[in-house]
Amino acid sequence: MTLSPSPSGAHPSCAICAINLDASSRGLYEIGRGELWLLRHHPDPAPLPGWLMLDSCRHLGGPADFTPQEAQAWGPAVQWASALVRELTSCDRVYAIAFGEGAPHLHVHLIPRFAQDPQTAAWSVADHYRAVAAGERAAAPSAQVADLVMRARDLLKQGVLNGPAHS
Repeated sequence: MTLSPSPSGAHPSCAICAINLDASSRGLYEIGRGELWLLRHHPDPAPLPGWLMLDSCRHLGGPADFTPQEAQAWGPAVQWASALVRELTSCDRVYAIAFGEGAPHLHVHLIPRFAQDPQTAAWSVADHYRAVAAGERAAAPSAQVADLVMRARDLLKQGVLNGPAHS
């Protein structure tokens, strides 16, 4: 994944555009940024260590709005980012979920699923997410998230996992 400057075409009222342009958020959570996609850890309060977000750099609502280049690159980007979640967390599976209601900017939640943890099972993970957001369950420890982000950046630098060919 080749890193490039901040995304163009940011929408002024979009929370995802704001996060992706914010220097503090980029320093804490951003793992890598290519021409089309940005990979970051879910910001605090993070529901789980390794809960990554794959965002489009361009402000768009979802796959129906892809350019031909984005459509071609989407599958490899999701596959690569999902493999990174698995590498970092040793999870059993990776859920990929995108609703687009909280912010109308494509951002896919890549969620580590651990067979022994019922809180990460299917729709229970949504209940876990809401409970963490409401302060009813503990969030992932910030130090653990920071460590995971640094390990992910190191993997990117070492070329252990190769990003999509387009980046």
